[in-house]
Amino acid sequence: MTDLAESREGFWKTRYTVVLMCFAATFVCYIDRVNISVAIIPMAEEFKWDLETQGAILSSFYVGYLLMQVGGGFLADKFGGKTVLGLGVLVWSAFTFITPWAAFSGLVGLFLARIGMGLGEAVTFPSVYSLITRWFPVNEKAKAVALNASGIPIGTVFALLVTPVIVAELGWEWAFYLFGLVGVVWYVAWRYLVTTLPQEHPRISKTELDHIEANAPADGIGESPPVIFFLKSKAVWAIVVAHFCNNWTLYVILSWLPKYVNDGLGVPFAAIGLIAMLPHITSFLCLNIMGNIADRLIEKGWSVTFVRKLMQTIAFGGLAICLLLITQVEEVWAAIGLLCLGKLFGAAGIGGHSVNHMDIGPKYAGTLMGITNTFATLPGIVAVYATGYILQATGSWDLVFIVTAGVTLFGMVFYLLFATGEKQFD
Repeated sequence: MTDLAESREGFWKTRYTVVLMCFAATFVCYIDRVNISVAIIPMAEEFKWDLETQGAILSSFYVGYLLMQVGGGFLADKFGGKTVLGLGVLVWSAFTFITPWAAFSGLVGLFLARIGMGLGEAVTFPSVYSLITRWFPVNEKAKAVALNASGIPIGTVFALLVTPVIVAELGWEWAFYLFGLVGVVWYVAWRYLVTTLPQEHPRISKTELDHIEANAPADGIGESPPVIFFLKSKAVWAIVVAHFCNNWTLYVILSWLPKYVNDGLGVPFAAIGLIAMLPHITSFLCLNIMGNIADRLIEKGWSVTFVRKLMQTIAFGGLAICLLLITQVEEVWAAIGLLCLGKLFGAAGIGGHSVNHMDIGPKYAGTLMGITNTFATLPGIVAVYATGYILQATGSWDLVFIVTAGVTLFGMVFYLLFATGEKQFD
């Protein structure tokens, strides 16, 4: 009766507002993270940075991002996703705003600003997962996670399109000043529209609240067990490895795609944003489709474990093939087309490892996300820096794509062997 009454109550639910605000936070997170991938081109010319130095600057963000992952998840599960995410956005927005001043002070100042920004952004996904697992019924998890995750590509596209315009019209410094202010606007809306728990929301209907309480995988907030408790589980390590391998590709493309389009494919600087945005638009569209497919398969009675492994195999297998094929083409549109196809396949992972945390430990989804994202942040340091090193030493973009494909295939095999969709932690 509750499900039927909820469906009749009206299209728009309070939980939709919650996930849209989470999506907006992820959007802001990525416009602030990606703008330097474009801005670093004129910055490198002005400050005379070589490719290895650029790689170090881009990867320094992930030092801070790595350090706060588990802490962010623990704090979100204990004190609530609303408070932790709100503070995180304010912190990273402040460091985005001061980035130009830090750059003019020298490399040490810039490294510190990027690390500080990483500390703020680190709480984003653990906080969002902590909120979604408490606000959304079991059969809506993948869709909610997919909508939030689609803030990654759309934020990336926005940054790729808008940053070159800002740089050309106002100077590269203004890409950081203007984007840094966006987070403050988001925070004002966040304080008014969102609560940590459905029971706390002043405008939620009784019908929706009853539906959530009857079907959401977790309720309430509280402390999680020690991290070592979770690391004894093969199911957790399956997500850790898949998350790591997924982010290897993600961070290489986020950080180096503009450079690849500019240098590797010979596209002029003014057109970089238009070309580089296409794989990200593909990802935005396909993430939401794949999230719906995963939820529908589970609704039809398919095993959660089978669905997670199926979606992850499509994601990693298809992506790896596309990455290898890129090494065989030289024409701009062929390379970009293969990257788009790879993003199409890769989006299936949203119904695989990306939502698996809520299957195995719904009450601790924020903490589990913090744990897996800690390991998954390492590619932001290792892969981003290694790519710069490979390019500096060999000048070979083909080698970059071959290494990335190998990492992806390893993740596929490991996840198939050890993943599960069954609850492991109560």
